Amino acid sequence: MIDDIGTLVRCESPSADHDAVARSAEAVAGIGRRLLGAEPERLVTDGCTHLRWRFGDGPPRVLLLGHHDTVWPLGSLRTHPFEVRDGVLRGPGCFDMKAGVVMALHAAAALPDRDGLSILVTGDEEIGSPLSRMLIEDEAKTCDAVFVLEASADGGALKTRRKGVSLYRIEVEGRAAHAGLEPEKGVNAGIEVAHQILAVAALADPARGTTVVPTALSAGTTTNTVPAAAGVAVDVRAWDAAEQQRVDAAVRSLTPVLAHARIRIAGGVNRPPLEAKASSDLFALANELAAGTLTEAAVGGASDGNITAGLGIPTLDGLGAVGGGAHADDEHVLVAELPRRTALLKALTETVLTQRSSSAPTNARGESGAGQR
Repeated sequence: MIDDIGTLVRCESPSADHDAVARSAEAVAGIGRRLLGAEPERLVTDGCTHLRWRFGDGPPRVLLLGHHDTVWPLGSLRTHPFEVRDGVLRGPGCFDMKAGVVMALHAAAALPDRDGLSILVTGDEEIGSPLSRMLIEDEAKTCDAVFVLEASADGGALKTRRKGVSLYRIEVEGRAAHAGLEPEKGVNAGIEVAHQILAVAALADPARGTTVVPTALSAGTTTNTVPAAAGVAVDVRAWDAAEQQRVDAAVRSLTPVLAHARIRIAGGVNRPPLEAKASSDLFALANELAAGTLTEAAVGGASDGNITAGLGIPTLDGLGAVGGGAHADDEHVLVAELPRRTALLKALTETVLTQRSSSAPTNARGESGAGQR
């Protein structure tokens, strides 16, 4: 497993570089081919390469879900080389989530019967899965369980709740004028966007855990010109769908403060919340298989597990590597946990797959995977 993780980490795969992602997909395919004795489907959407293995003749009943893209730019290996020292594995993307991809493939290889199993490894999760969302939804819709190989929370906790994410861009149109000669003839888009920043920030509700954060900001062209255009990105996180919709409606109802200014709102809900009800039964099963040693956590970050949970499919997240430092200089994986977590994933997958006919679990959409096979 360490060698396989090293192979993937050394094949850099920033999400926006589709050529790099394609090379990474081939590295993942090679490991899967060796372990599973099967060639994956290469699913390319708008230039981005995803991989899928399906086993059996019927629709999937269990989906192992992961991604092979990372946030790290090409060349990161020069400053963050792959290494294993004192039981700690390091390298860009090792924790989030190339170790999880390797764990999924090794767990699947250990199954005595893979009938009903699907493995989907996408290439654009780190930018919100715009090109793989439909693939994820189609693959999950008949499943009794989705196991997400994102890295664990602190201390190895499984992620049983995730906030939903909405992403917006507020664009302001004003009118340019000379800042020294006749500023009164302009409509200052910078001032208007400042009004809008204050308005959206006020939509946050700390008591409910709702965050509304203006982030990337731009305005103007030169130091002596009234800005004719400005814009700001807004990141929204909420624990429940009702709160997410409240903020969405409020953002879409924003109006200009300055006379003759115009605003446009782009974006919207990106991922629904992963609520506790989507994970509770699967966490109980995992904890039983682990002899009661597991812990659970609620986290503000989102994953593709939000997408499957939003469909009503039982989803358990954070089953990947134990370690820390995602997206940061100290990204790392604890080597000793790799075999233990992989064994847990194998046991979980086998337990769900071996439940047949009338004993097969019914997903939250009322669909019995076994009954459709």
